[in-house]
Amino acid sequence: MTATDPALTALAQGWCALSLLHGRIEAHIERALQARHDLSVREYSLLDVLSRQHDGDGGHLQMKQVADAVVLSQSATTRLVTRLEDRGLLERYLCPTDRRGIYTNVTEAGLKLLAEARPTNDSALREALDEAARNPELAPLVRVMESLKASTAALGA
Repeated sequence: MTATDPALTALAQGWCALSLLHGRIEAHIERALQARHDLSVREYSLLDVLSRQHDGDGGHLQMKQVADAVVLSQSATTRLVTRLEDRGLLERYLCPTDRRGIYTNVTEAGLKLLAEARPTNDSALREALDEAARNPELAPLVRVMESLKASTAALGA
């Protein structure tokens, strides 16, 4: 394949459209979460990921797993955890079976804020997708996302 190969050009255009869609969705959600809950998208995502932990086998995530889930480096994730800990939304404690391990849990205040912010996140996502669906370049990607939602719901039924 050459750099002018139509397949590569189409692939690059698809990637640009996907990147544009992601950026628009994230910016729309960011504005809504900041305005109503003083949360960034990353902070919301971190609270959401950590709120899904449990006490059973494999229930607590290591910092690398958390970083992967929120798509940040480990150092950026640690800084984010520290900010939310300073706000009283997260707490850290030593792993009871491995004193070298440190776990992070969402506090009651963090769970309350997450519950308040979840409808804002969901409605902002819906608004951003509806807006993107009106753009001919982005509409096919929105349809794919909608089909993923439908197939995920069918698997859970």
